[in-house]
Amino acid sequence: MIRSKPDEEEYWHSSKFSAFTFDDDDDDFSRLKESKRAVNSIPLLDDDEDEDEVEKVSWSGEPVGSISWSIKETASSNQSVVRDQAFPKIDTAPSLTKQGSSYSLSSLFKGRSKTGSFQSFSECLGEASTRSFAPELRKPKSEYKDYVSDWTPEETVRRMRRGKAYSLETFRSLKDKLLLLDEAVCALDGNVITAVLIYLKRSLSKEVLSRELMSREIALRHYIHYLKEVGEQKLLLDLLKSLGRTEDMALLQYRDHLNIKDEVRRKDFLKSCIGLPFTADDATHVQDHYTLLERQIIIEVNDKQMESKGQADVFKKYPRKASILNMPIITTLYYSCFYHYGESEGTYSSPANIRQTFKISEKQYLLTALGARAKLKAWFDVDSLFTTKNWLGQTKKRSPIAFHRVVDILQKNNAPVQVLQEYLCLVEDTELRISLAQKHKCHDIIIDTYKDLKDRQQLIVYRGKVERGSPEDRKIDALLNNTQIRWKN
Repeated sequence: MIRSKPDEEEYWHSSKFSAFTFDDDDDDFSRLKESKRAVNSIPLLDDDEDEDEVEKVSWSGEPVGSISWSIKETASSNQSVVRDQAFPKIDTAPSLTKQGSSYSLSSLFKGRSKTGSFQSFSECLGEASTRSFAPELRKPKSEYKDYVSDWTPEETVRRMRRGKAYSLETFRSLKDKLLLLDEAVCALDGNVITAVLIYLKRSLSKEVLSRELMSREIALRHYIHYLKEVGEQKLLLDLLKSLGRTEDMALLQYRDHLNIKDEVRRKDFLKSCIGLPFTADDATHVQDHYTLLERQIIIEVNDKQMESKGQADVFKKYPRKASILNMPIITTLYYSCFYHYGESEGTYSSPANIRQTFKISEKQYLLTALGARAKLKAWFDVDSLFTTKNWLGQTKKRSPIAFHRVVDILQKNNAPVQVLQEYLCLVEDTELRISLAQKHKCHDIIIDTYKDLKDRQQLIVYRGKVERGSPEDRKIDALLNNTQIRWKN
């Protein structure tokens, strides 16, 4: 629509919007006029005018009193209550809480609600404070039980076995502590018993704990084992002494030699242990241990010197691979049979001297010496081990061990066939002798055994297993053609 120029000027001057101008005075004046016009356009309510004609809206733009507004107000109210209960805070300054309600400011002073019913000002303020909410449900007592520490000994042990939280500090009297220990022993759980004993060790004196453990053998064994594991040597010695267990105390002191690395100091310590109250067998063992270490030190010094100077051929051909110090008695005997065989009995390194000093049995000595001399391929020395003479001067091979074991040892050390056959013929069991002879290919032993058995058929069968024209084949033919032998078959 096209306006005339006067109408257009009137339109712009009559509008609440003003055109842009570069004049600051005109702009301020126009803003003042606009503000005055906006204030005058606000309608004023009379005292008798119904307040319902004015529509109230919330901050979200929804009408106050609508269904959606009521739902949101209730939800926000509940959330604020739960938040305040879950995270209590201390107010440092007074504050006014904004609560959603159906009362306007004017209705509070008029004593009239939005619905038209009249209430007093105190009733209006009291309604919000008397609003009730659903109480928070308490947790079951079973969930709070983990935080309770007044358990009985049975309950405490049960919790310890199940890996739950527990406290032993509540058992303060001696009676309660002993009841707890007895309950742990009845549970037959070593971990629980040890845990209770650690608490008793910390809370009772040594004398009281030792006295009470005397009548509790299972707990005492656990306590002694615990002290050994943690290395509380002095406390363990005091405990054994108070219990009158002098033999155990002596063995415990003797065990300390394992912690001494220097051989001379260890020898001196073993010498000091000889006078401790051991049993008869243990006292003999300690004495032998001291004597053996003393000899090993002497042999080690001499052999090391001989090896460095090259004075013995056996050390050149078979150099020592390890020191003899702190070796067992059988290893020492093997070493002596290997490097010092044939020495006079008066020397410390002589096998005969070691055998006599430490009362080594004939069987053990023979097995050890046989292994050492067979390793060196000293077959003459091996033969001398089993050769004995009777009172008429006749020689005979005798052994405290079975000859089939001798054959096995000799074969492992690659003994020649002639040496093996010499001991195979001494095996008494015929089937075992034939089996070993077949295993080690000693044909003469098999042929002689079949001859002694007068078993012609087995001899014929075995002839097919030897090489034609070999000495064994000719020997079998000679036996089969011998008319003086009375064959069984």
